[in-house]
Amino acid sequence: MSDMIALGNAGAAIRKANDEGRAALVAYLPAGYPTYDGGVDALKALVDGGADVIEIGLPYSDPVMDGVTVQRATEKARANGLRTKDVLRTVEAVAATGIPTLVMTYWNPIERYGAHAFARDLAAAGGAGLITPDLIPDEDAEWNAAADKENLDKVYLVSPSSTDKRIALTTQACRGFVYATAVMGVTGAREVTSELAPVLVARTKATTDLPVGVGLGVSNADQAAQIASYADAVIVGSAFVKVLEAGAGPAGVRSLTESLAEGVRREPRTTAAR
Repeated sequence: MSDMIALGNAGAAIRKANDEGRAALVAYLPAGYPTYDGGVDALKALVDGGADVIEIGLPYSDPVMDGVTVQRATEKARANGLRTKDVLRTVEAVAATGIPTLVMTYWNPIERYGAHAFARDLAAAGGAGLITPDLIPDEDAEWNAAADKENLDKVYLVSPSSTDKRIALTTQACRGFVYATAVMGVTGAREVTSELAPVLVARTKATTDLPVGVGLGVSNADQAAQIASYADAVIVGSAFVKVLEAGAGPAGVRSLTESLAEGVRREPRTTAAR
């Protein structure tokens, strides 16, 4: 696999940011929250605020790895009647901005939709790829083939509990970037970032040349700056959902994005940070 193929669309955007001397900002919101149109507007506000890569959550009925903030948002989206086809329409609207746009989803909805059909429709919508928190490379033969056919990014997760062997297996299967979960447990903004994150990033980088993004827990510019000093990308999700939950709307989302974008630019990076 060539370097450019392995980087994919999202990885190329992250490397572009790194070449500018900074970490990239990867921003997440679920589709359809607080409404379908409101969700699209909020996601576009992430772009306007300076996010380099967008993650769109596909609401699911059993989000066991999500914290309560994201769970409430996805439950509302589902209650409003959001379906997978609506998520794909959301992807199309956001990808039209030119920013790499991935879907983050549990595997069950993709299995029901059909892996090859979803890959086809995601690519047709302009999507960059898929982040699959509950799918491990050992079990991804169907998605691997479907994603390769459509040249989609395949982003898998590593965590502090991952063995070195598991990290190596995971990074070898990735295309785009590697998602390092900085803390153990479910998603959610936290007051402090995990002390395990720098060690996990170093262990992951020892196995791959792909960018490594750190997620789970980032809620402000200071935390973003801290993580940007050692990670290629800073991933933020629950903090944006909280802004919408508080009623601040797309304007509030854009304001937080701008603050976080300043955070990832605060400390100059060198190529050695890779």
